[in-house]
Amino acid sequence: MAERAAWLSIAINVVLTLLNMAIAAASGSLAVAAEMVHNLVDLVSAVAVLVGIKVSERKSRTFPYGLYKVENVVAIVIAVLIFVTGYEIAKQALLARERQATVTPLMLGGVVLSAVIPLAFSVYEMRVGRAVNSPSLIADAQEYRVHVFSSGMALVALIGQMIGWPLDRVAALVIVLLIAKTGWELLQDGMRVLLDASLDAETLNRVREIIEAEPSVADLKSLTGRNAGRYRFLEVEVTLRVQDLDRAHAVTRRMEQAVRAEVPHLERVLIHAEPLARTELRYAVPLGDASGTVSPHFGEAPFFALLTVHTADGTVARQEVLPNPHTDVAKAKGIRVAEWLIQQRVDIVLLKESLQGKGPEYAFGDAGVETLPMAAATLDEARTALTEKA
Repeated sequence: MAERAAWLSIAINVVLTLLNMAIAAASGSLAVAAEMVHNLVDLVSAVAVLVGIKVSERKSRTFPYGLYKVENVVAIVIAVLIFVTGYEIAKQALLARERQATVTPLMLGGVVLSAVIPLAFSVYEMRVGRAVNSPSLIADAQEYRVHVFSSGMALVALIGQMIGWPLDRVAALVIVLLIAKTGWELLQDGMRVLLDASLDAETLNRVREIIEAEPSVADLKSLTGRNAGRYRFLEVEVTLRVQDLDRAHAVTRRMEQAVRAEVPHLERVLIHAEPLARTELRYAVPLGDASGTVSPHFGEAPFFALLTVHTADGTVARQEVLPNPHTDVAKAKGIRVAEWLIQQRVDIVLLKESLQGKGPEYAFGDAGVETLPMAAATLDEARTALTEKA
């Protein structure tokens, strides 16, 4: 799709160059001649866009991270060519000899056509460029929009000649200012990518939300991203509550899939994971009542006690009793309670019943939460057992 748009851009620039060349030769208008020079430079730019797209898709041992930035180099080349165009037009406007242009309705129609064609194509090329995230196509589409205004200025100059107003030089200088603005914006965007500027804050914040929503993540230590051509690269460093290597691999794979589903044009996601060095453990104990009687059941327990215990000496740093929010759920009650406890950042669940082969066991396993048997009849007995164990 990107290559097709690049070929169409070349064809349209050839048509516009020939059209403006004919009008400039017949009318003698400086503004139309400047627009013809504009078209010639854009023809070279369109060829450069096509080359950049084809080269950026190649793989090379010399460039193991790809040639994606070739497209950004092309965008910068386009910006430089835009400045050259502006210089040529300004030189003609300031130094060329004043001459009376010949204007006919057919010429006016030709200039209108030279504005309508790039306007229509810029809409198409911008849509394609954004769809494939191609900076060179987006840059080329922006340059076509410059043509819409510059052709409009050429039209104003010709109409001015018809009514006796010498607007040719003024129109050419206005075109120069607009061209310079567009060129600067393209140059600025291209240099940001070549210098590995960060991804936009909105994308990084979305990735951060996805990573932090994973219950196995204890800490998001760093998140960086960059653009290279039409592609994006992300690097994430996290601390996981999961200790088992296979489970940690499953967690990172799950996070990568979630990020790829939300962030388009993502070429590579590197997730560095390390286990959490635990100085505290968070225990969950199902209770039959708020006074501290241990419940023999998991999903049906009306309350859960959450105990934060120091690993060094077994002392309880914090204790809270929370009502089970899923006691009235008819189906999959145990899994929902397990997911709720995972959200509470529980490390170990103490139980009187076995969850082997049941849904909650798999939910806990994916999140790195352990389940241990418990003989205590009350919360105080459970606390005493934890202290003695330490």
